[in-house]
Amino acid sequence: MIPTASSARLHYVHDPMCSWCWGFRPTWERVRSQLPDGLQLIRRVGGLAPDSDEPMPEEMRQGLQQTWQRIQQRIPGTEFNYDFWQRNTPRRSTWPACRAVIAARQLGGDEADRRMTHGIQKAYYLEARNPSDRPVLADIASEIGLDREAFEAWMNGPEIEKLLQQELAEVRALGIDSFPSLRIEKDGLAAHLPIDYNHPETLLLAIREFLDQPHGQHA
Repeated sequence: MIPTASSARLHYVHDPMCSWCWGFRPTWERVRSQLPDGLQLIRRVGGLAPDSDEPMPEEMRQGLQQTWQRIQQRIPGTEFNYDFWQRNTPRRSTWPACRAVIAARQLGGDEADRRMTHGIQKAYYLEARNPSDRPVLADIASEIGLDREAFEAWMNGPEIEKLLQQELAEVRALGIDSFPSLRIEKDGLAAHLPIDYNHPETLLLAIREFLDQPHGQHA
């Protein structure tokens, strides 16, 4: 690994209920484990779909299942439990899951953020549980080792909505509106990295090439 300037930052923007983020997870974990020394990693949630109590229309349900199928074709080895669509009343609502990730981060830092994100993904995509439901999110928090009462206090407290909206504003200010997204910055300059879902070495090369440039490149 190569050293980097202390000003270098990598923004990873995701949504815990984004199916493409789930497909990207194995490659991203390999990239994350090999990031150059000194590169600051900043995790942010993207807020894919706001709060809703309305059942998901049938057309959208079918469309998302087709998306899962496309992901399995494009990213071999990605698993989905299609029982989700029979066991639940799906809603197009990811903000509760985003708040849960932020609450976990407040309680346990970036490691708790990662564990909560993965817990939500496993519940949704493998276990056919609905992370749009707050009790499910509290269960996941307990399962990953967080104090349930402390987690629920954050989820029900006055600060969580402020933190969510602040984070979504930061993501918009970065020019990001799709997930997953990676944006790298150094010395006041930045670039959006193209996502390679299957080849971590491609992303690592792009990161190193950006950091090695004397002046970077504009986004």
